[in-house]
Amino acid sequence: MDMNLDTIEVNGKKYVSADSVQSQPAVDVSGKTYCIVRTYSAGVFAGYVDIDECKSGSATVRSARRLWYWDGAASLSQLAVDGTSKPSKCKFPCEVDSIILNNIIEAIPATSKAKDSLCGVKIWEQ
Repeated sequence: MDMNLDTIEVNGKKYVSADSVQSQPAVDVSGKTYCIVRTYSAGVFAGYVDIDECKSGSATVRSARRLWYWDGAASLSQLAVDGTSKPSKCKFPCEVDSIILNNIIEAIPATSKAKDSLCGVKIWEQ
């Protein structure tokens, strides 16, 4: 019998504790971390970035999406941990392959749960 308390198996399917999922940062195959990046004047973006690159104040964000307006999270910190509880009220335009951001104020690594939530927000367009 497996005594791993982070997972449980029911009818042949394994389930993972929500607490263990939230604490795992979302990382893609190239080693970049999915983050929420706030800049001084360009706004807030979500995408894959090299955390060390952000320390210089500039970075290239891959698979980047501008978070123009969000609801369902009290702060960017909560958005990075939980995602949004109100995806239909968020205004996130389409993803771009990459964007170079300058004047980075903060880069918050997102959990897998938050990444899935943010990526699931319908594209906002006019």
